[in-house]
Amino acid sequence: MKKTTGSKANQRSRIMVEGVAKGPHRSLFKAMGLTDKELSAPLVGIACAYNEIIPGHIHLDKIAQAVKDGVRMAGATPIMFGTIGVCDGIAMNHEGMKYSLGSREIVADSVEIMARAHPFDGIVLVPNCDKIVPGMVMAAARLNIPALVCSGGPMLAGRINGKVIDLNTMFAGIPKATSGEIGDLVWKEMEDCACPGAGACSGMFTANTMNCLCEALGIALPGNGTIPAVFAERYRFAKEAGMAIVNLIKRSIRPRDIMTRKALENTIALDMAFGGSSNSALHLPAIAHELGFELQLQLFNKISERTPHICDMVPGGPHHLEDLYYAGGVQAILNVLLRGGLIDGSAQTVTGKTLAASVRKANVKDPNVIRSLDKAYHTTGGLAALFGNLAPQGSIVKQSAVAPEMLRHSGPARIFESENDAAEAIISRKIRPGEVIVIRYEGPKGGPGMQEMLTPTAAIKGIGMDKMVALITDGRFSGATTGASIGHVSPEAMAGGPIAALRNGDIIQIDIPARKLNVRLTSAEIKQRLKAWRPPQPKISTGYLGRYSRLVTSGSTGAVFED
Repeated sequence: MKKTTGSKANQRSRIMVEGVAKGPHRSLFKAMGLTDKELSAPLVGIACAYNEIIPGHIHLDKIAQAVKDGVRMAGATPIMFGTIGVCDGIAMNHEGMKYSLGSREIVADSVEIMARAHPFDGIVLVPNCDKIVPGMVMAAARLNIPALVCSGGPMLAGRINGKVIDLNTMFAGIPKATSGEIGDLVWKEMEDCACPGAGACSGMFTANTMNCLCEALGIALPGNGTIPAVFAERYRFAKEAGMAIVNLIKRSIRPRDIMTRKALENTIALDMAFGGSSNSALHLPAIAHELGFELQLQLFNKISERTPHICDMVPGGPHHLEDLYYAGGVQAILNVLLRGGLIDGSAQTVTGKTLAASVRKANVKDPNVIRSLDKAYHTTGGLAALFGNLAPQGSIVKQSAVAPEMLRHSGPARIFESENDAAEAIISRKIRPGEVIVIRYEGPKGGPGMQEMLTPTAAIKGIGMDKMVALITDGRFSGATTGASIGHVSPEAMAGGPIAALRNGDIIQIDIPARKLNVRLTSAEIKQRLKAWRPPQPKISTGYLGRYSRLVTSGSTGAVFED
């Protein structure tokens, strides 16, 4: 092969295909059908999380093919490889959910391994669901080669008897189906209709939250979060992504040029504006960690205080992702925030333009879905971080999905040592009004794996007690969670946090507007109880989760591994 000159001198892939000594390497590429011309072009890795167990991923092979088409149209050579993925909905409420958050690190590691072992010139990340999106973005930050995210898009909402339903409807319906209030035939019809096809579950749950946030972060093209999975536009979008990565390679624009601190602050502002999943408070700090700086929970409060909540999305409100798509999408929200001086428009994006230039022409098409700042649902953002003697390092709540009467609540603790015990008590209607349900030893170390707990929160709503009881945990919640559900209580019980010292009947005081979470005990009483406390035996001590529990840090730091 000829000596590389000009822009090719900067192509990472040259070290694996250039020169006489790389003849064996080229022979291996040629074994897969690649030509000399293809090998002389930029080589673009396509990290695709396609599998047959996640509805949001069932079509990603076709999305990846469209990305490959775009790469070829722009004159480069695409090379696809796979990563793992866990379906949080299918893994919910059994041992499988313990592996969900931990899979984020495996996704990040696997992309890193593939892109280091095979030095691509750039990489397109093709995820769609909960931990796969942040895992891939973490890898992009770590690798710092030209990269962008091309998601598979949201699922359409289901419909039954003229009513809109979704996955959350199914979880909330469990108590009524269990008691017979919903009959078998209706329950069967609901499960046939709730999830009508491919895509990330249709509300502003964690998957769609992260896919939308990637637009504000600048690591995805406009439309990444809202173009429905089943629309032809999604495939055109994927082709545009394939062409865009080649432009990023030519211009040597890298993730750390894009995902700066101001970009992350823009991302938090968007999160506040549309009331995204509380899991973003895990994933954004983890991404920041890979970028080399700390993103503290206090920053979420600071940005929340100045950012109105202008989109009332499912699960807290009535609108699904398809409604947001037709209303103008994420770009329209960002334009509202930009005009209000609430984000920094100078941030770079994978479009090759600034955020301001990218969103300037995006107009709100439905003010019922995207409200103006002066007609916001709430004057502050969708998430709040709570601190106090029960959560010295912080906790998180989706305040936009909390009933007004539960924003301040004081009640006796009802303690459960696992999610399953709590869920059984709730579904069996053994919870009393006014109580504060405490689920502990479900944190990153204690779970292990900090499993999502949609079953108990949905069951509380399903039995009509979401305006009567609160729930706190050192674990975390699904993005579909509503009500006074406070998660990520840090330090966690397994690490000897104050939540480990609680006893049944202790009075817990929740004040979301004041950002407070306390137990009516003195610091001396808490210290005395913890002095006599001993950690329980780990629930799982072998295999990946055993290693994970020994390495993982607090939820307040994004549950990243110790450095």
